[in-house]
Formats: sequence, structure tokens, C-alpha cells
Amino acid sequence: MTDNAELVTAFTELYGTAPEGVWAAPGRVNLIGEYTDFNDGFVMPLALPHTARAAVARRTDGELRLHSTDVPGGVVRLRVDELAPHSGHGWAAYPAGVVWALREAGHQVTGADIQLTSTVPTGAGLSSSAALEVVTALALNDLFELGLSASELAVLAQRAENAFVGVPCGVMDQMASACCTAGHALHLDTRDLTQRQVPFDLAAHGLRLLVVDTRVKHALGDGAYAERRAGCEAGARALGIGTLRDLPYDGLGAALDTLAESGADESVVRYVRHVVSDNARVEQVIALLDAGDVRSAGPVLTAGHVSLRDDLRVSCPELDLVVSAANAAGALGARMTGGGFGGSAIVLVEEADADAVTKSVLEAFTSAGCATPGVFPAVPSAGARRTG
Repeated sequence: MTDNAELVTAFTELYGTAPEGVWAAPGRVNLIGEYTDFNDGFVMPLALPHTARAAVARRTDGELRLHSTDVPGGVVRLRVDELAPHSGHGWAAYPAGVVWALREAGHQVTGADIQLTSTVPTGAGLSSSAALEVVTALALNDLFELGLSASELAVLAQRAENAFVGVPCGVMDQMASACCTAGHALHLDTRDLTQRQVPFDLAAHGLRLLVVDTRVKHALGDGAYAERRAGCEAGARALGIGTLRDLPYDGLGAALDTLAESGADESVVRYVRHVVSDNARVEQVIALLDAGDVRSAGPVLTAGHVSLRDDLRVSCPELDLVVSAANAAGALGARMTGGGFGGSAIVLVEEADADAVTKSVLEAFTSAGCATPGVFPAVPSAGARRTG
């Protein structure tokens, strides 16, 4: 669906009455800082132009009706007072979980009719689920006059995904969708949710950030994400600290020695090394952006990929191929973004080299017998907002 008018028409035809408004919430790419958010660390996402959009009207009879133009099937009908975690519902669990989280927090949400549509690629590591959650949360916040801030909505959306859907994600995706601003990357401290909008005008520097969707689908609920989260928590416990955020980069070497001597699992040592070094990479990239030296962020992105590949081991052959092919073709740097095991990579390139680098990546995939990836520019865009 291309515009609000189409979405309003679809809503009206489906539910027999016009919606009270239309809202949009974007997907995101994360520039740097991966698997740091559930360790109270630093992240640096930016919102994409791709959005989930929702046409919504309030109900007072306790019924929640959900429909998506993107998923085959009819309207999902639920009762707000019967919503329960881990009860299935497929894609509808994301918006339903938000209603549950709002009501659990004491907010009087008495039902809604919701029509959803999204241009955020699913399974690409670009936070399509967070976009669905945040757009639902924002619409209900406005319609029921709940008075919640963007950050508060993000935290409730994260709770929906953690407790209702059952995915133990950190808060970065929801915060990016709710709080990003156009032309900026969001420097987020996930410990206290303090944030700073860091200017990230690539065009002004003659640069482009490409997203390469490998078309390899990942499923974060398959245990690999949870296993890494548990490993990070085990590392913090073994070091006697609250979270890995509490370990400064200059103390990393000694900490790794301590872990090895205490008989910690080899995977825990690797996870600790990744998280602490990636927190440092976020600070490094921010310093470079503040100094106007965007190009020098390229090698930091590549170093982040090596850490994700070798220490965290969440990459896959297709993601590694994007990075190696892009860098060989003259990219400034590249790395996987998101949860990994498929999904997308980002590539920082000179604008003049973008087409040649894209061509090289596509040819590398063809030579390797892989499906053709999707490639598009990541334009730092606005966060969640009312659009009609």
C-alpha cells in the first residue's frame, strides 16, 4: 500500500467505518554496537524510510481486531482481557502483545480495530517486528490519551516482545523506531536510555550507506540469541560485575585472563571480548562523526564484523561474502547488522563507487550460487509519528 488513502480505504472496507487516524513507525539499521543492548551497553541505530503503518480506531467492547495487508488470512479477533503471553497468534502476537503490555502497566485500553501494512523487509534483520509494535503503541497512546513518551512506548513495546512473544531482545530496536530523527544516528545508552541525536548526513560528505539484504531468513527465537545472552550474563557473573557494560575496554585483557583462569567456557570468553570491544567501537565511531571524519568509520565497521563473525559467531557465509566482496571492490567498510544468522549487512561507500560496489556484491553472490540480494541505500529517517 503506497499511501494513507489506500490504507484508510482498506480499513473502511474491512471494518465498515473510517479509522480515527494513521500512524507510521520505521524499521532500522544499526550502524555499530551489536548484542550490546542487553548488556546495558551502547548502540547507534538509524531509522530507515521503510515503515509499518497502522490505521486504527478505538473500541469500547474489549474486542481487538487485527488485520495485515501483507499476510494471507482474515481478521484476527482477540479479547483484550484474555490476552496471555506465549499464546501464539503468529504475526498478530506483536501488536496484541503491545495491547497486553499497556494493560499490564495499568493503561485502560478497551479494544481497537487495527489495519496494518509494512514496507520493512521481514527476516532481514531490519526490525520489522519492532516497527509493528511501536506503530501500535503510538496509535493507542494517542487515541486513548495515555500521555506516554516515545521512550516509554519503546520500553512497553520491548516488554511485549520479551514477555508476550517470547523473544529476549534488548531495547535498541524499539527505541530506534520510536525515537530516531531524520538525518541522524541515535546514540543510545541502553542502561538509562539517555540518547543523543548524532548528525549523520552522508550525502553532504559524498558518501552512501548501502543495506544488503542477503535474503537469508533468520529466526531469533531459535535459541541462538538466548544462548548468547545467557553467555554474556555468565561472563558478568564470573567477573563479579552487574553487566558487561561495567567492564571498561582498558580492563578487557585482564578480565579475559581472569575468565580463562576460572575455567569459564571458551564461548563466554569470546562473547565478553565482543561486547566490550563493540561498546568501544560505538564510542570510536561517535568521536569520528563528531570530528566530521565519517570515512574513518569504515574500518571500524569492518572490525565490528570480524568480531561478530569470530567472537560472537552470529554471521553466516552470505553476510561474510557481502563484507569481503564490498571491501575488495573499494568500500570504506562493511559489517553485518542486526541479530545475524542471515539478514542484512551495511556497506559504507563513496557515492561515486556505490554502483560499482553493488555490482561486485551481486556478481559475488551469483558466482557463489546464492540468491540475488536486495540492495538499497539507508537514508537516516524520522522515527514513529502520526501521518493522518
